[in-house]
Amino acid sequence: MKHLVTVGVDGSPESRAAAVWGAREASLREVPLRLVHVIDWPVSPAVPRLGRETADRWANETLAEALEDVRRRYPHLEKTTRRLSGRPAAALAVEAADADLLVLGSRGLGSLVGFLVGSVGMATLVATETPVTLVRVADELGDEPTRYGEMIVGVDIHEAPDRVLSFAFEEATRRDCALRVIHGWKVSPTYRGFPFIDSDGEREADRSVAQMLDELLLPWRQKFPSVSVTQKAFKGSASRQLVQAAADADLVVVGRHLRRSPLGVHLGPVTHAVLHHAAAPVAVIAHA
Repeated sequence: MKHLVTVGVDGSPESRAAAVWGAREASLREVPLRLVHVIDWPVSPAVPRLGRETADRWANETLAEALEDVRRRYPHLEKTTRRLSGRPAAALAVEAADADLLVLGSRGLGSLVGFLVGSVGMATLVATETPVTLVRVADELGDEPTRYGEMIVGVDIHEAPDRVLSFAFEEATRRDCALRVIHGWKVSPTYRGFPFIDSDGEREADRSVAQMLDELLLPWRQKFPSVSVTQKAFKGSASRQLVQAAADADLVVVGRHLRRSPLGVHLGPVTHAVLHHAAAPVAVIAHA
C-alpha cells in the first residue's frame, strides 16, 4: 500500500472543502495528496452540450481549481491529480484501495446542522475497506491550525473495535489533541420488565459497563501515553451523544461492520445517524 491521502473532487464547494481538509491531513501524516475526479461516462447524449470534450474540460478545470487551492495553502505538500472515467463510486473505491485515507465532501442541510450523504458518497463508503472521512463545508477554511480541538470516538465494548481505536488514537497523537471515548448501552429486550431490573440493578450494570470500557481502553492508553483520554459509558443510544459531542469536535470516528446482509451493506444505526447529523467531519472505519 502506498502511503497517501486521496480526495474525490467534483467542483462543488463540499469537494473543495474536502480537498483542503485532505491536504491538511496529508500534511499531518507527511504523505502525498492525490486529487481524483471521475467523469461519469458515458455522458448521456440527451444532455445538451455535455459531450466528451466538455466533460474532459470540466474535469481538468475542477482538478486545476482544487490543486491551486491546496497549493496556496500547503505549498510544500507533494500533490498529484488523476482524471478517470466510469461510475464514481466504483472508481473512487478502486483509488482508495492503495491509500491510507479517502476524503469526500458531504452537503450541509442549509440552516440545519447535519450531513446529506449523497448516493455516490454512500456507495463509495460501503465499497471500500479504506477509512473514509466525510467533510462538510465549513464557514471558513483556514490554513493548518496551530492547535487541534477534541476528537470523539464511538465504540461498542461487546465487539473488538481495534481498527476504530487504532485510527482514533493514532489521529489524536498526530494532532496532539484530547480524545473522548463514548459508549452507549441498553438493557437487552429479554430482560425488560423483569422485577430485578430496578435502579440498583441499573447502577450495577453501569459500574460493570464502565469497568469493561476501562479494560478495553487500558492497552490503548498504555500504547499511546501522550493522548489525554476521557470516557463516558451511559444507558441509551450513542447516536445522540455522539452528534451532540460533534458540535465542538474536530473529528468524529465511528465504525462500520464489513459483514453483508441479503439486503446489502448495513452501516448500523449509530454510524448512520452520525453521518447524517454530525457537524464535524466523520471518519468511518470498516472492521470485522
